[in-house]
Amino acid sequence: MPVYFPREIIHAANGLAIGILGGGDKKLIIKGDAYYQSYICHMPRSIIELALDKHFEGFDGFIFPSICDVIRNLSGMFQLMEIGKFVKYLDFPQNFLPHIGGTFYRHELQTVLDQVYKLNGVEVTAQKLNHSIGLFNLNRQLICKLYDIRQEFPWRLTAADVYHIVRAGYVIPVEEHNEILEEVIRHMQKEFGDPLDKIRVLVIGAFCEQPPAGLIKTIELAGCYIVEDDFLLGARWIQGDIDTAGSDPLGAITQAYLDMSTFSSSVYDVGNPKEARLLQLIRQRKIDGVIFAAPSFCDPALLDHPILQKECNDKGIRFVSFLYSENTGQFKVIKEQVGTFSDSIKLWD
Repeated sequence: MPVYFPREIIHAANGLAIGILGGGDKKLIIKGDAYYQSYICHMPRSIIELALDKHFEGFDGFIFPSICDVIRNLSGMFQLMEIGKFVKYLDFPQNFLPHIGGTFYRHELQTVLDQVYKLNGVEVTAQKLNHSIGLFNLNRQLICKLYDIRQEFPWRLTAADVYHIVRAGYVIPVEEHNEILEEVIRHMQKEFGDPLDKIRVLVIGAFCEQPPAGLIKTIELAGCYIVEDDFLLGARWIQGDIDTAGSDPLGAITQAYLDMSTFSSSVYDVGNPKEARLLQLIRQRKIDGVIFAAPSFCDPALLDHPILQKECNDKGIRFVSFLYSENTGQFKVIKEQVGTFSDSIKLWD
């Protein structure tokens, strides 16, 4: 489950960590609606639907990283339904002191490793884990480079294409995904295509329930280049390389979470406020405007957006806001709204 999970530990245990991101706009939800009230986001209902329709029969275990109470309840639902050989709600520390939050988080990761060991008997050595960390370090480097090239030449690859390329890494081995990323980067470094008269935007709020691909395409068709976003945020959660030279790689993963995590509505980071980090990202990516796009009923995003929007107002940064659902099928209203936003920046800024 999104948002972030250190897939290195599963890779080192000879496992494959698959990202489950909801049913999207292709899955008709019938049974899943009976399990949840109507005033929560759509994604847990679609995941229950996938489970009831036996889409997860090949999976051994399920890990639900902490995002909100809805996801906590979803992990409990899987336990009640006895889906998988183990179900773990992975709680992340909200205290970033190493001897408090770090100790807690390391224990949580070790619990996952213990569960995996019961399944396949593979012992995760420091050498194995360092090797896996190195592969995912490279993966993050390549994704970052992909975004850097897109920042400079956004017309060479659409935002929807970038989204699908990154999302592919959630369902295939990291070695294979690294090869794909390297090939895409080689392709994007060639000169082709022509720039269009579009504004450069940051889309924020979509860190958990993913927008339909049609919505991403609609934003760009409405006169925007999406040069930064928080789609699939877990793939880029760690901002930098995790140390692979030490004898305690699990400690290195723990420390990286404490020191190198990105900002998100699912993390309490009062000592490093989100609004300051948002402004830094806007400057770094040379953003013309911000699109606040959150899933309907997403409490973490909707509680954060007024704070972030006030900061944008105070700093004179233009923004627009709307809600979506993973199964949204009609984008005409959103296209008109974003198109007006784009035109206003091009005409009067």
